[in-house]
Amino acid sequence: METLRDAFDFRDFSKPEKVGFAIFTLFLLVFPWLGAGSFVKAVAIQFLLFSLFGMGWNTIGGYGGQVELGKAQYVGIGAYTVALMMVWWKIPFWASMPIGVLIAIGYSFIIGYPLFRLKGHYFAIATICTSLVLQDIFINWKLVGAAKGIELPIHDHPDFLYMQFKSDTYYFYFIMALFYVAIFYMNWFRKSKLGYQLRMIKEDEEAAESLGIDARWCKIKAYSIASAFVAVGGGFLAVYNLYIDPYSVMDLDLSIKIALMSMLGGAGSMWGPIIGSAFLVPLDRFLGSWLGAQKGLIGVDFMIYAALIMIVSAYQPRGIWGIIEQFRKRGA
Repeated sequence: METLRDAFDFRDFSKPEKVGFAIFTLFLLVFPWLGAGSFVKAVAIQFLLFSLFGMGWNTIGGYGGQVELGKAQYVGIGAYTVALMMVWWKIPFWASMPIGVLIAIGYSFIIGYPLFRLKGHYFAIATICTSLVLQDIFINWKLVGAAKGIELPIHDHPDFLYMQFKSDTYYFYFIMALFYVAIFYMNWFRKSKLGYQLRMIKEDEEAAESLGIDARWCKIKAYSIASAFVAVGGGFLAVYNLYIDPYSVMDLDLSIKIALMSMLGGAGSMWGPIIGSAFLVPLDRFLGSWLGAQKGLIGVDFMIYAALIMIVSAYQPRGIWGIIEQFRKRGA
């Protein structure tokens, strides 16, 4: 009960934050009925999905201070588990998605133990390597479709068990529900024992260990939580797109976008990943459609993202949320 009370307790937030959160929630509830087209709904779904990814990344990257650049491998684990169990054994989404999360958590513990022997940029590079190795395995693994990927069977009628609907409105409300579960979980997490330990490790790891905190074990636990968040999103991605391949769900680009959105919005803050996603997801869709028609401009989108982060960080290292807090304090 205490955990639930902490999850729903927003008393330490400022009044503008509470009002803004309430207005934002109301907007999301009515959004599908405002006459938005299919493209706008798809962008909104992607925003909620990347917010979910970002909140997961924030547990280890923001609160723990570990720059992790391999989250796409857990998107892939979640997506492939759901897709393969549906295709091979016709297991519904509601059973296959939790299994994918458990596999992601188990895998994160297995590779997390050696990964967290490394620190700083060595750790970041190692996470990239593990993700690329797993992607390469799936690209060449014929049993799971190799580079061609997997198509999920399309049902003739809407099917709640297999998460197949004719309208994006249902997908929107489902990912919105996951989004709010993640918000309430993160509200509890930041006040939890692990949350405080991670912030102490981020500030001074040696001092934290001198106080009896097992820094490596705390990082592994946070890494597994982040992986679970991302695997849930990966499972959703499989049923939403009805097709996955190693390039769409395990690519390094995806890992970098997840980290960039969190860092731009404000890593280590409650609202940072959401703000970063709200800013970069629409920009990414616009640049993707524009650059997709331009020869020789591949990679320019990441140059633009990097420039934005450098500009924001030069003014306020804590990202867009840090800028908002700075202006709010000036006005107080």
